[in-house]
Amino acid sequence: MEFRPCIDIHNGKVKQIVGGSLQDHKDQAKENFVAAKDASFYAELYKEYGLKNGHIILLNPVTSEYYEATKAQAMGALRAYPGGMQIGGGITAENAGVYLDAGASHVIVTSYVFRDGKIDLERLRLLSERVGKKQLVLDLSCRKSADGAYYIVTDRWQKFTRVQVTEETLNRLAEYCDEYLIHAVDVEGKSAGIEAELVQLLGESSPIPATYAGGVHAMEDLELIRKLGGGSVHVTIGSALDLFGGYLKFEDVVKKCNNE
Repeated sequence: MEFRPCIDIHNGKVKQIVGGSLQDHKDQAKENFVAAKDASFYAELYKEYGLKNGHIILLNPVTSEYYEATKAQAMGALRAYPGGMQIGGGITAENAGVYLDAGASHVIVTSYVFRDGKIDLERLRLLSERVGKKQLVLDLSCRKSADGAYYIVTDRWQKFTRVQVTEETLNRLAEYCDEYLIHAVDVEGKSAGIEAELVQLLGESSPIPATYAGGVHAMEDLELIRKLGGGSVHVTIGSALDLFGGYLKFEDVVKKCNNE
């Protein structure tokens, strides 16, 4: 299990938010933390610790008045740690190369591939061909529906698709990408415990590396992810980390994950 760091950018600032609160309307979100430092500071820190495959997420749509400021922060982080971080948020087959050329190790994609409630295989194949399987991460961030199943959500976690996160889905999509990133949106940013059922599903069923995010609030959660994920599910921590105003020490988390 690896610790995968994050840089979430909203309205031109590095933030930690409650995932389920994000709205495109008026660029709103419930904030847990707003950083005084810019994204490049965090990228340089992750580089210093040798942490690979963390992710930078642009949380504004391209139509937002804040999008260019958010993108500028992201590009600064890529320049600070070339080849060290993945990037997602508004990625398409047409613009993916811009971010790879700027230093991203991978591009992360959801909404471009999952649209109209289903998988757009034509777009997925095109993207995988242009980017290359080894530089593509699919974001399967999901929410639990009333039927008890996890469904992939798009458009900054605001829209449900009809695609369930299942063993079949994980095996089918692995043909086109290098890794998965999965935010458990219902617990994202709440620091109140992980979605254990989802972690176990990923550990048992994902044929490629998967990074889980959402709800981590104690060292015991890391042990639980390691156990349920069989050591093959990596972890991201946001709001609970002291870098973002939380109480889990960054150095302790890095040591624990590295030691294991």
